[in-house]
Amino acid sequence: MEACREAASWLQPLRVAVNVSAAQFRRDNLDAHVRKALRESGLPASLLELEITEGVLIEDIARAKRTIQSLKALGIQMALDDFGTGYSSLSYLEAFPLDRIKIDRSFVAALGHSERSLAIVRAVIGLAHGLGVPVLAEGIETEAQMSLLLQEGCDEMQGYLIGRPRSLAAQASPTSAPEPELEEAS
Repeated sequence: MEACREAASWLQPLRVAVNVSAAQFRRDNLDAHVRKALRESGLPASLLELEITEGVLIEDIARAKRTIQSLKALGIQMALDDFGTGYSSLSYLEAFPLDRIKIDRSFVAALGHSERSLAIVRAVIGLAHGLGVPVLAEGIETEAQMSLLLQEGCDEMQGYLIGRPRSLAAQASPTSAPEPELEEAS
C-alpha cells in the first residue's frame, strides 16, 4: 500500500486513513496484504485506519466480522465511512468492532438549514458516544457547521474549512505551507 509507505516517511506520526473498496474487502488475504504493507513500509499499525462503508458490511455479515477482527488484530483502526447514506442498521454498530464513525457530508451540508439533519447528526453522535466510539464529521465548509458540530460533541472534523486536500508529496514536503491546527473537540 503506497499510503503506508508515504505515511511512514513523514516527519510527524500522523494517522493515515485509506478507503477500502468492497472488492478489496472481500479478498481472502486482505489482512496478509495489510500486514505486508505495514512490515515493508515500517508504518506503525496504530497509525493506519481502514475505512469501509455500510454496504460492505451487509454482503456477508459473518465474513465481514471475521475480516474486521483479523485486521484489528494487526493493531490497525477501522472506521465506518459515510454513515447514514447506505443500509444503516444500528445492529452494525453493536456487532462490529469499529474505532470511528464518519458522518457523511450530506448531513453536514444541511446543518443550519434542516432541523432533520441536525436531529440525525445529534442522534449519531449520541449513539456513537454511548458505544464508546468517536465521531468524525465530513465536509465542514462553514464556521456555522463547525460551531454546531462542536456544540453537539463531535470529536473530529474534516473539510475545506479545516484544510484542503493535499497530495502525499505536498504533505511530506518540508517547504509546503502548514495546515492550520485545530484543537480536538472536548
